[in-house]
Amino acid sequence: MPITMQTAGLLVLSNLFMTFAWYGHLKTLNSKPWIIAALVSWGIALFEYLLQVPANRIGFTVLNVGQLKIMQEVITLAVFVPFSVYYLQQPLKLDYLWAGLCMIGAVYFIFRA
Repeated sequence: MPITMQTAGLLVLSNLFMTFAWYGHLKTLNSKPWIIAALVSWGIALFEYLLQVPANRIGFTVLNVGQLKIMQEVITLAVFVPFSVYYLQQPLKLDYLWAGLCMIGAVYFIFRA
């Protein structure tokens, strides 16, 4: 499997954990004290880092740090939007489309030769 695909796959999995760590408690632990939500989120975030660090190390063999960062941000948006719509029951807004178009521009500029 190409290194960029390995990196992207690990970053997608990492972002699933990250999104749950950062936002999942808003639905599942909203009645608990914030310290409980923070501790649970830190526990989830451990799995995020166990995937993100290898993803960045693998990716850095063929991508520069700017390319890794933009890849991360595009994946973050691609994971966050469905999560917010389906899991947190937030409305799908046109702003997500505009943000996605901006990210496409960022991808173009960071990956052009």
